[in-house]
Amino acid sequence: MDIGALFKKKPCVFALEVFPPKRDSRVESVYNTLDKLGELPFDYVSVTYSAGGSGNRAYTGEIARYLKDKIGIEPLPHLTCLSSSRQEVAEELEGLAASGIKNILALRGDRNPSAPPREDYRYASDLIADITADGRFYIAAACYAEGHPESPSPEADIEALARKIEAGAGHLVSQLFFDNGRYYRFLSRLRKRGITCPVEAGVMPVVRPEQLSRTLALSSASLPADFSKLLARYEGDPQGFFDAGIDYASRQIRDLIEGGADGIHLYAMNRPSVARRIYENIADLL
Repeated sequence: MDIGALFKKKPCVFALEVFPPKRDSRVESVYNTLDKLGELPFDYVSVTYSAGGSGNRAYTGEIARYLKDKIGIEPLPHLTCLSSSRQEVAEELEGLAASGIKNILALRGDRNPSAPPREDYRYASDLIADITADGRFYIAAACYAEGHPESPSPEADIEALARKIEAGAGHLVSQLFFDNGRYYRFLSRLRKRGITCPVEAGVMPVVRPEQLSRTLALSSASLPADFSKLLARYEGDPQGFFDAGIDYASRQIRDLIEGGADGIHLYAMNRPSVARRIYENIADLL
């Protein structure tokens, strides 16, 4: 199934992101997690790709096949290019196509000091152009509601997104954010530029205090005042923090759906209990 067709059928697409294990010993636990997540009515599930050799990239395709063949939900495997050659990308595409995969989230990938970038691809738009030329896949691309951290200006960031769409991307998936106002302003800038494709809003429920620092480092998201107050209020209270994190993300998603977001991309960190709680809190709107 072409994931792009979902946006023509539904006012708000509800998607989940999962990530592969970094060690072989954890493979079975990931499949058990997928079985539990498969009980929830997500429209599709995206599967991350190990960045710069930090994990076993083969698991991305394996998990995508498991989702499609065993659980019956459409996968959106990620494919990064910063540390890949064009030959390696071509081989990845062949493997995905042979497995019946029809959709790809095309990314540049994070920089990794231990894995220097190759010369073949500088930008995600270069990868998107190659996948478009291949002709066998629907392509999604990434965006940052608060601007890419490496972009010199908001205007340059929007132009980079325009190149992704021109290269063949059908919709955008945003990095996580905590301030919906920034998403709405970002969406307005896109529309003024003439970028009319669907934009999924990325939301991560922060349910553990130690989760926050890494989350902020990866996403460059800012913290609104009410979220900062939440952190202070439940310091030293793990269950209270968990419940408050679920509540904040649920209220954030409800506002986004009511505000007309094309889709929600839930970063639940492979935790079925978190995904279920969120779904139960927003199911009436979906």
